Amino acid sequence: MILIRIDDFFKEWQYESDTTLKLFSNLNNDSFNKVTHKKVRSIRNLSWHIASTPLEILTLAGLKMIGADHESIAPTNGNQLIKIYELAIEQVNLNVSVWDDSDFNEKVNMYGDEWTKGSALNVLNKHQAHHRGELIVLMQLHNLPIIGVYGPTFEDWKQISIEPLV
Repeated sequence: MILIRIDDFFKEWQYESDTTLKLFSNLNNDSFNKVTHKKVRSIRNLSWHIASTPLEILTLAGLKMIGADHESIAPTNGNQLIKIYELAIEQVNLNVSVWDDSDFNEKVNMYGDEWTKGSALNVLNKHQAHHRGELIVLMQLHNLPIIGVYGPTFEDWKQISIEPLV
């Protein structure tokens, strides 16, 4: 999706961040440090990556963000993670609101490349969705409750008496 207006970003951000918070609320302390495979991040580290990336991306894009640095040690439980992510949401809402539609085409140096500010906002939402999908798979493997994000889950289909595709 190419962002046309700042309002478009905020509508998408609202849905994506609310969904991430709902998913984070299903993490429990027993599951938080579960490791599925040596080549796959733990639930804790993947969740931390999702929660800390808004600060990273938007700081690189030139905004003055306050919160947990992605290079900090990941929180040790889901409640701490939620508090950190809620602060990130507040910071995104507060700081991105200083931009207007005309700022979207301004170029910024991002990870050794040149992006527009609009692209950085797009990546912020898409990056979160990408890693949230990974988190959902890990949560399923550890029998944690998940939520439907862009469609129903296996469990949702079962609840409405439709045989899920497997």
